[in-house]
Amino acid sequence: MPPGLPDFIRKWAGVDAVPEVHATLEVVVDGTPVRVVFTRHPRAVRYRLTLCRDGSARCTIPRRGSMAEAHRFVGRSHAWLAERLRIEATRPKPQREWRIGTAVWFRGEPTCLELAPTGNRLRLGDAEFPPPRVPCEDLRPHVERRLRLLAAVELPVRVHELAAVHGLAFRSVSVRNQRSRWGSCSPRHGISLNWRLVQTPAFVRDYIVLHELAHTRHLNHSDRFWAEVARLCPAHAEAERWLKTRGEELIG
Repeated sequence: MPPGLPDFIRKWAGVDAVPEVHATLEVVVDGTPVRVVFTRHPRAVRYRLTLCRDGSARCTIPRRGSMAEAHRFVGRSHAWLAERLRIEATRPKPQREWRIGTAVWFRGEPTCLELAPTGNRLRLGDAEFPPPRVPCEDLRPHVERRLRLLAAVELPVRVHELAAVHGLAFRSVSVRNQRSRWGSCSPRHGISLNWRLVQTPAFVRDYIVLHELAHTRHLNHSDRFWAEVARLCPAHAEAERWLKTRGEELIG
C-alpha cells in the first residue's frame, strides 16, 4: 500500500493491475463500506471527491496528479465523506417511478406532473405534451424524452443569446444525455449540454452555459479561466452551491 494512508482505508482493488486512469478503493466510513472510483480528467487542475447517487464516491485526479496522492486525498476527506453520507441517509429518496401527481424537478422547482384540463395531455409547469401512445404506470421514460426534446430547442437558443451578449464564438452546440457532467467544450469549441439543465433554475442553466463558453477562451480550469467565469457570471458561486446540494438528485 502507498505510505501515509489512514487506518480507515481497508483495501483497494486493481491499483497495480489496471492503468491509473481507472482504479477502485474500498474505504470504511462509520462502519459503512464505500467504493471509491478513481478517474483521471485531462482538464482537471485539482483533486475532487464527489458522492454518487448509488452510494459510491468518485475521485477525480488532475492530469499531473498521482494515484498515491489521490489515495492520500481520499484519506484527508474522511470527515467530509462521513458528513455527506449522513446527509444522504436523511434525505428523502427521489421517486424512481413518475406518475400523475409526482413532483418532478422542472425549471428549478419540484413541480407536480398533472393532466391538462382537456384530459388528453400531460402538463409539467408551463410545458404540455401528449401522453404515451401505450398507457403505462411509469411515465418517467416518456416525460424524460419530452423534456430532452424541449431542452434540444431551448438550450441552443440560450447559448446563442449569451454568446452574443458577451462577444464569444463557438462552433456548435448539442444536447445530450450525460450521466456524469453538466456540459463540456471540445478543443474545436463544440459545446455539449446536459438536457437536465431544463430541470435546474435559470441562473444555474446560464452558469453552465457561460462556464462552457468561457472554455472557448481558456480550455482548462486555470485561475485565468475562473476569473473569466466570475466576469461572465457573477452568480457562479451560488450556482455551484445549488449543483452541489441539489444536482445529485438529477444527475449522478
